[in-house]
Amino acid sequence: MKIRIGAGILLFFTLMAIFGPLLLSTDPAATSDAGLQGPSAEHWLGTTQTGQDVLTQIVHGSRISMGVGLLSAVIATAFAIAVGLVGGYFGGAVDEVLSVLTNIFLVLPALPLIIVLAGYLPQRGVASVAVVIAVTGWAWGARVLRAQTLSVRRRDFVEAAKASGEGPFRIVFFEILPVLLPVIATSFLATVVGAILAEAGLSFLGLADLSTVSWGSMLYFAQNGQALLIGAWWWFVPPGLCIALIGTGLALVNFGLDEVANPRLRTIKVRKARA
Repeated sequence: MKIRIGAGILLFFTLMAIFGPLLLSTDPAATSDAGLQGPSAEHWLGTTQTGQDVLTQIVHGSRISMGVGLLSAVIATAFAIAVGLVGGYFGGAVDEVLSVLTNIFLVLPALPLIIVLAGYLPQRGVASVAVVIAVTGWAWGARVLRAQTLSVRRRDFVEAAKASGEGPFRIVFFEILPVLLPVIATSFLATVVGAILAEAGLSFLGLADLSTVSWGSMLYFAQNGQALLIGAWWWFVPPGLCIALIGTGLALVNFGLDEVANPRLRTIKVRKARA
């Protein structure tokens, strides 16, 4: 049930990001004389202080916010897989070096580090912001994957692969990796949530590319325009609600996958159903 609800929310936002800008061809940065108008038949979600249509900005901004989240999660998850699986399988000095590197990034405060790195970016495009967020978001996944790899590497099918003469990297990425796919999926979804929130935070602080429309940049301009003080709730509620909804959808899918992948959670669920 959780996966269905979460997948439905994600499907809605995915379709909006893919097809929405094609249906709403209006420039989200286009200004007009209809400033600070509430929701109406002409502007379903109202307008900003400079007359920009909020609905158009929401639809176009979904591509940036979701794009940064997905790209950051892909980079962070790829690095976490490489560090976690290699360190957990080989052990010894390799594991110690990678564990120290992971621990350093785990104890570093993520948000201040993101702010510092973003402040020195020569260009603040989608790719640059995604890389900065990924740099601070891979360590937790690497730690989880290392622990799982330590458990899996002694199983019979791994020993059989060693005995058949398969190389270590083939064992890591073709024997152990498929077993850990549910864990990787949950880590990936959690990273997407964190990346979308981080992008919104950077944009809200003015450290992202404010020339592109995203949900975070909408909040930035709403805050600068004192939307809360003047009662223009339609300016800041929609982007904040979109961020909350997509975070909820990803969390529901994550919880559902965790129940499927975790035998203990399945056992508890069955016991509750029988009771």
